[in-house]
Amino acid sequence: MLVLFETAAGYAIFKVLDESKLQQVDSLYKEFETPEKANKVVKLKHFEKFQDTTEALAAATALVEGKIGKSLKKVLKKVVAKEAHEQLAISDAKLGGIIKEKLDVTCVHSSAVAELMRCIRSQMESLITGLPPREMSAMSLGLAHSLSRYKLKFSPDKVDTMIVQAISLLDDLDKELNNYIMRCREWYGWHFPELGKVITDNLAYCKAVRKIGFRTNVAGSDLSDILPEEIEADVKLAAEISMGTEVSEQDINNIMHLCDQVIEITDYRAQLYDYLKNRMMAIAPNLTVMVGELVGARLISHAGSLLNLAKHPASTVQILGAEKALFRALKTRKDTPKYGLIYHASLVGQTAAKNKGKISRMLAAKAALAIRYDALGEDTNAEMGVENRAKLEARLRQLEERGIRRISGTGKAMAKADKYQHKSEVRVYDPSGDSTIPSTSKKRKFEEVQQEEEEEEAAEPVTPVAKSKKIKKKEEAAAVEEEEAVEEPPKKKKKKKKDKDTEAVAEEPEEEEMEVPVTESEKKKKKKKKKAKEEEEDDD
Repeated sequence: MLVLFETAAGYAIFKVLDESKLQQVDSLYKEFETPEKANKVVKLKHFEKFQDTTEALAAATALVEGKIGKSLKKVLKKVVAKEAHEQLAISDAKLGGIIKEKLDVTCVHSSAVAELMRCIRSQMESLITGLPPREMSAMSLGLAHSLSRYKLKFSPDKVDTMIVQAISLLDDLDKELNNYIMRCREWYGWHFPELGKVITDNLAYCKAVRKIGFRTNVAGSDLSDILPEEIEADVKLAAEISMGTEVSEQDINNIMHLCDQVIEITDYRAQLYDYLKNRMMAIAPNLTVMVGELVGARLISHAGSLLNLAKHPASTVQILGAEKALFRALKTRKDTPKYGLIYHASLVGQTAAKNKGKISRMLAAKAALAIRYDALGEDTNAEMGVENRAKLEARLRQLEERGIRRISGTGKAMAKADKYQHKSEVRVYDPSGDSTIPSTSKKRKFEEVQQEEEEEEAAEPVTPVAKSKKIKKKEEAAAVEEEEAVEEPPKKKKKKKKDKDTEAVAEEPEEEEMEVPVTESEKKKKKKKKKAKEEEEDDD
């Protein structure tokens, strides 16, 4: 029987000299109490040494996953295949099945084999010759560390603890800098109050105070390396007319020490920010592209680690940092917050107020994907982050431009909206509606006069029967009275029609010009009336 034994240095193949002793499992350890006894039970047949730690890690991980590595396959073909009739004792039953399937070698795994492996490990230094104990222990330690990192998917470059500490220190430095600068401005303001209004930048203010000292030294000091020419001229002018109090030299020395502290902390803060930026690009490149270094570091710090942050859903990432407002809103039954730490991201900051909620929701969804890719993925590039940020920027432009996309079809083409043209009807005031007296249009009067003249010309020939004027007058008067009595009802209707026409005119002036048809009987009646009136005037 052959035994496959793996060490940190390489693969070892042992041959069992006395298989009968394997049957006594409980007393097998007694046969390996000394190197001499161990050599009587097993003997080293072949040893394949690993070239480096990388090869050892690859072989170890293959065995952990139940696979055959390249080096193991080479050893088995070289040694075991020659003695195909021999059984191969192995420590993993799953690996034995794969070896039997691929190499057609009978594999054995039992409690006796497991006890034999433990006994060989106890006497490994004496059984495997040519390996110093010191080198063996170093190789074992290195392989153990590498295998542990592999099992935990751990990389020394992805230590998010450094980010948590760096962002916390950065916030502390900002608070201290604000306190120091405020104290420096107030302290030196008793001596030179005008300087604080002329120089607004805090670092330039401290450097200027450090260089000036007493305000009487401003005229002889050169501030061109700190301030622009215009501001330098204003400082010198303000020093001549300053209303500050006189201070001692000891006071100025203490103020200068405080300025030195501010300058040193500012320089260290800039160095720390660069360090944080580099660490963020190494650990979470996609998250950094999406929300920036500071916001990404604060999210990781708030969650505790990058892996904990990856476990959060997008809705939690969106309001991370606004827990107090969230629980207050839930308690008072009001609207929950729309954003937390993610509000300080550049994409949310450049959005209009009405779209901040939408963009923060979309940014949180994409950032959650980026966090999981950074935490659990093997790649370290930021391609996914760049692609998702481009999509969000396109969506932001669409929201700002209020683009309307087609609902039907593919939805990719923009809907074509017709140009809007305002069409309004101009109404003109009609003064005819002010009077209640029915009036006829000028056009109608003109047409009636014209028709009467034509009828008069056609009716000019006189009948041959000659009657006296009095008889004619009587007959015509009687005929007119009869016709008026008969025609009275339709005349009233006409008046009503005219009244209705006048009301319609007040609403729609265009209806004034409508022509009302006049019957021939009405025309004849009017002619007779006129003739009767003319004859009466002639008699008078």
